[in-house]
This record gives sequence, C-alpha cells and structure tokens, in this order.
Amino acid sequence: MDTSDTYTRRGLLRTGTGAAVGLAAAGATGTAGAQGSAYDGYLEDEGTWGGETVDATGMEQVTVRVGAQGNGGNFAFAPPWEWTGEGGGHNVVSEAGNFESDIYEQAGETFEYTFEEAGVEQYFCSPHKQQGMKGVVAVGEDNAEGDVVPFGAQPDFGGYLDDVPGFEGGAAPRRGQEEVGVDVGAGDDGFLFDPVAIHVDAGTTVVWEWTGNGAHNVVSEADEFESELTGEEGFTFEYTFEEAGIHRYYCNPHKGQGMKGAVVVGDEFPTLTGNVLRTGAVWAGAAVFGTVALLGVAAYQELFGEGSLTE
Repeated sequence: MDTSDTYTRRGLLRTGTGAAVGLAAAGATGTAGAQGSAYDGYLEDEGTWGGETVDATGMEQVTVRVGAQGNGGNFAFAPPWEWTGEGGGHNVVSEAGNFESDIYEQAGETFEYTFEEAGVEQYFCSPHKQQGMKGVVAVGEDNAEGDVVPFGAQPDFGGYLDDVPGFEGGAAPRRGQEEVGVDVGAGDDGFLFDPVAIHVDAGTTVVWEWTGNGAHNVVSEADEFESELTGEEGFTFEYTFEEAGIHRYYCNPHKGQGMKGAVVVGDEFPTLTGNVLRTGAVWAGAAVFGTVALLGVAAYQELFGEGSLTE
C-alpha cells in the first residue's frame, strides 16, 4: 500500500476547523450493557475500556498513545498514536484495510491517517490483537456510542484553591515550554501566586520569582520542594516537575490568607468530570475531515494547539 500521501511520522489526531472527533476511552467506568453493545461489541475484550467515548468536538488536534498499560501489559491504546516503547513491537491496522503502520518498538515513533468520510473506524495492533489491543475512531456527529464524556475538562483541585482570592478555576495553559514563570507576592495585598494554577508538560521547570511585596516562601504539600523564606525582590526558586498529576503548594506564613497554588503536569490528572487519563480508545465527534495519528500505546490523551504538525 502506498502511504506517501496520507501518512506521516508525527503523532496527532487532527480535525478541520469547527470539526469534531470522538474516541472510545478505556479505563473509565461504564455499564456492562454499554460496553457489550457499543461499536458492535468490538471492544468487549479490550480490558481497559469502560464504555465511554471521549468527545473532542471543536478540537483541531488530538493525540492518541500506542502501548499504554492495559490488557495484562503494555497492550492498550490511550487515545493518541505515539509509541511508548513499552510492550514490544506494535502497529496500528485498520479492520477495513484503510491504513496500516509499520511495527515499531522505539518510543516516540508516530503514524498518521486522514479520515475523509464520517463513520466508525475500528483498528488494532497485529501482534497483540488477541490480548485485546484494539481501538475505535468515530467520525461524525451521530457515530459516537457508549457514554460520551468531554475531552480536556478542567482540573479538579479538590477544593484546595477555593479560598484563593479571585480564583475561578482552571489552569493557565503553559504546555510546550521548557521553563515557566510564576510571580510570588502578586495582588494588591501581596498574598497571591500569579498564575494561581498552571498546566505544563512533564520535564518543565517552574521558576518562582519574588515581587518584593512581602516575605514569602514556596512549600509543596507533598514535600517535593521548599524554598527559603525571603522578601527579596527578584529572588528566584525553581523546581522541575517530572510526575504527571496535580502538585499543590503554598506560602507558609500566608496559607491562611489563601496564598496557594497548583501545577498540573501532563495528561493524567483528575478533572471535574472524571479522570482525563483514559486508556483504551474511542474518540467521537462531528468531523468528516480528520487526521488521526498513531502514537504508541501510552495511557494519556494530549491536545496540541492549532497549526500543522506534519512534516
């Protein structure tokens, strides 16, 4: 099969402007009936799928991982096709014969396919199909099945930031940056971190910089880091976040005044509608023209910004 026109080795699921795509996601809760009947039972033996389809409507780019934890090993798709390097060699093969990637073992390999018709596309990993390594892409408004859940919902901070003055939820998007800054001692009273919450990639270094508006420190709730207490303007403290999830921190002298913050890392974290990390794989949406990239089986979903990532 000639793949030169439709495949690239970048990993993402892209839809056209205003389009939507949905994927069935594993690792989420769902009823046995929904799991058994959805998509003609194709995912019945996919051990991580809980009957949910992730609604990525309006998203221009969405990533699905290949080689995520599931089915007794690293034998799952986690919406995004990017190889994790775990579980041996994997590929992505359309049941309808529309696409087939090479078998890759190395982490970071990617595969891409452009969907031009609405419908349901079933796919699998050849070496591990018997272990249940299968997924579905639902293209079009009426093709999503099972429980439809939103993609990329707001982080759930568990009430930790409820007493932060002026905080209305969400996290400032800072992904794709190696270094991100946060002001210490912001606000009229100097009792704020700014931004209060940020969303970064794993491996990002956060640099806190003191405004000189009072003596403050930065202390991790999980004892991951702690700065000295100082009021010196321009003083900085930095920490590199490697673990996915929500990392909470505070200023010790002013925690009672709501001087707290959070760093959301990566794709696996609790949201207000349930865990954003979903292994397995069914995406759904209203797009007719969409590009799905196969990234290796990894257990997370990743949303890219606008623009082409193909080369």
